[in-house]
Amino acid sequence: MTKGEYKVGINFNPSNEDTVGKIKRAAADLIDLIEAIPLPKLDSVSGLGKASVVDPQSAEVGRLKALAQTEIESAAMWAVKAATKPSKN
Repeated sequence: MTKGEYKVGINFNPSNEDTVGKIKRAAADLIDLIEAIPLPKLDSVSGLGKASVVDPQSAEVGRLKALAQTEIESAAMWAVKAATKPSKN
């Protein structure tokens, strides 16, 4: 199971609605595409040895990836809700 499939709960569709499956598949694929965006390589910094060094650019790219994935996860949830909302009557 990919990260995207896990995040959207690809196998959870108790209503067995085709639209729900399509929404979840599209969201999972987009999350996985974002996951594949590489983090920038840390330039070698002389004299620091193996101490923990956080590369600000790498940290920012990781943060942006996580934000995008979270928003997609939320959007999929709202779309599934719209697709399965019973009529008021």
